[in-house]
Amino acid sequence: MAISDFQLIEAWREVLTLSKLARGQNVTVLTSASTHPQTLRCALIAAQSMGAVTNQLDLQPVNGEKAFSRDSLAYLGTTPLTSNRAAIAALKASDLVLDLMTLLFSPEQHDILKGGTKILLAVEPPEVLARMVPTQADKTRVLAAAARLGAAREMRVTSPAGTSLVCPMGEFGPTAEYGFVDEPGRWDHWPSGFALSYPNDHTAHGTIVIDRGDILLPQKRYVTSPIVLTVEKGYATRIEGGVDADLLRDYMETFRDPEGYAISHIGWGLQPRARWSTLGLYDREATIGMDARAFEGNFLFSLGPNNEGGGTRTTTCHIDIPLRHCTVWLDDDVMVRDGHVVHA
Repeated sequence: MAISDFQLIEAWREVLTLSKLARGQNVTVLTSASTHPQTLRCALIAAQSMGAVTNQLDLQPVNGEKAFSRDSLAYLGTTPLTSNRAAIAALKASDLVLDLMTLLFSPEQHDILKGGTKILLAVEPPEVLARMVPTQADKTRVLAAAARLGAAREMRVTSPAGTSLVCPMGEFGPTAEYGFVDEPGRWDHWPSGFALSYPNDHTAHGTIVIDRGDILLPQKRYVTSPIVLTVEKGYATRIEGGVDADLLRDYMETFRDPEGYAISHIGWGLQPRARWSTLGLYDREATIGMDARAFEGNFLFSLGPNNEGGGTRTTTCHIDIPLRHCTVWLDDDVMVRDGHVVHA
């Protein structure tokens, strides 16, 4: 159901307030051909109403001829900022960038953040943004989970379906996504609500069973028959199962990159306003599936790059997979038991 401009402007004002936007600061709204017009319109009005010097930077799309999906996370190659010195300079000169385009996993984003610019990604439909306006309580909860991740030396994950995964940790720090950017140089995603880290390179091992009802992203598909991943030395070395396994294997083969099979980020969802079932209510091209990534108690893991966490692995292939009904240990402490958060 649609929401009014008034509702979305108020949501933007709340998020911008949490992000400590001050009168006179420079805000650049980054857009492309896929930007939702209502999200853009309301973002501009909200930023201007708070006294910000507000600009819009619209860039031409790239990678469309290479990607096998229109999802903005389906192909992580070059971005519209690649070799675009003028655009990069404008974003570096901004106090806050509202990314309505998707710059994830790009070296240009890291370069902009290093200068102190804050970047907030917001590409979900307007009603999803309004339903999951972040709060200080979200931040407190996610930071607590991130602190536990930062202190852990091992994550273990099991499930009734047969998952038994061991991930040694400590090489990479934790990441906390709570939906707003309240510190210089911070990136976040509205909506979100989860904590994650990365296993030590070439060490994760075991079995991951993607069971019926678990979700593949960017496919935005509920799995109907189990997929079994064999994980050895940090990589999924076998993908076995029925048609769902065939579909995943075929999609990943299109990238022709062995790094796409590496275990990337690992963590769990902490957002009570996100729902596992929401993805089934949307057309696949209407959402990137943040409900699926953030719903409370999931075990969210990915395949592909780790450069967002400080690693050196880059690849155009990135698969996010939230699992239900898992138990997640950090060392000897249970964080999630049978899909329910224990330590919040």
